[in-house]
Amino acid sequence: MKKITLFFIGLALLTSCGKSDELVVTLSVKNTIAINREFETVEVDISKVAKEKVSYLAVLDDNNEEITSQVVDTNLDGKSDVLLFQPAIAANTSRNYTIIISDVKNDMAKEYCYSRFVPERTDDYAWENNRVAFRTFGPVAQKMKEDGVKGGTLSSGIDAWLKRVEYPIINKWYKRNDVKKGAYHKDHGEGLDNFHVGVSRGVGGIAVKVDTAYYFSKNFTSYKTITTGPIRTSFVLTYATWDANGKQVEETKNISLDYGQNLSRFEIEIDGVNQISAGLTLHKKQGITSQNVTQNWISHWETLDDSELGTGIVSAKKYFSDFDKYMSPKKDESNLFAHLNVVNGKVVYYTGFGWKKSKHFANKQEWENYLTEFSKKINNPLVVTQL
Repeated sequence: MKKITLFFIGLALLTSCGKSDELVVTLSVKNTIAINREFETVEVDISKVAKEKVSYLAVLDDNNEEITSQVVDTNLDGKSDVLLFQPAIAANTSRNYTIIISDVKNDMAKEYCYSRFVPERTDDYAWENNRVAFRTFGPVAQKMKEDGVKGGTLSSGIDAWLKRVEYPIINKWYKRNDVKKGAYHKDHGEGLDNFHVGVSRGVGGIAVKVDTAYYFSKNFTSYKTITTGPIRTSFVLTYATWDANGKQVEETKNISLDYGQNLSRFEIEIDGVNQISAGLTLHKKQGITSQNVTQNWISHWETLDDSELGTGIVSAKKYFSDFDKYMSPKKDESNLFAHLNVVNGKVVYYTGFGWKKSKHFANKQEWENYLTEFSKKINNPLVVTQL
């Protein structure tokens, strides 16, 4: 349920004497904890192998069967940098996986992990996988709000789109909204957008606390889509320098969402402060808040219309500091915050939701169990070694 990065050392191409498939490398992936692991993404640095002539890399498991993989050009220079795949590893065991260069591409994998800029709905940026969907808001929406134009949005909060189907819905919902404004606020059998953000932090938006007050940025100013595919979508959002009671804050969000996960990964590049606070909105100051400082997560479980919804934030131990249930008389400014340390200029955390109607989680306890298990996995990453 989390991506694991392999810092690859000495990846070498082994020639195969004219065969159509060429062996690149064999890897051992080890699970060191008593939890079955799946939907965790291994990243393999292939920059030394994936040259222009290499059009397709395949990943074979220890049964010699091909599994879904994805190649990513992380810096958008036209060359492949990283190969992604998701191993399935039982508790306290390991499995071997082989990477080959193949002449035949498997086109069966569906692009479940998708994101894009949405100019037709002002200037949203939206992303999704097979379980959840999100969006946030751009500079045109901000200017409309500041100029008093109807339909504007001034918020750096993260909106949750409550989908309950596996297939992608972003394009479908926006198209439906083009035909009839507000159509995605009604459930047509796939889910809906009934999650109010306003100026709140929504699901994982950040703030900076100075004394007893919280300060936050406005809408993103630019975006860059990195990849979409069967395993991951990722993109970058930049923000104008913003003021936190005299502290000038520089912020860039690197966001990714992997197949099978309910939580997006946020890697925040931040300058000007030593700590940020990632928040979960407390709609109408209702619902149940929970926190587990040992497992580094916070959670909010609430009744939302005719169902229930859990939102959460999880981080690795080195980032998690404390939490704060901040209650404000101002509309949408009550949030449950996780205080997160800035380490070497960045903060990494995971944030998302579980909607009861999606049938992923039946109740608050199942949602919190998910957050606890997620924390154990990111704090005990899969061990990947070259054989």
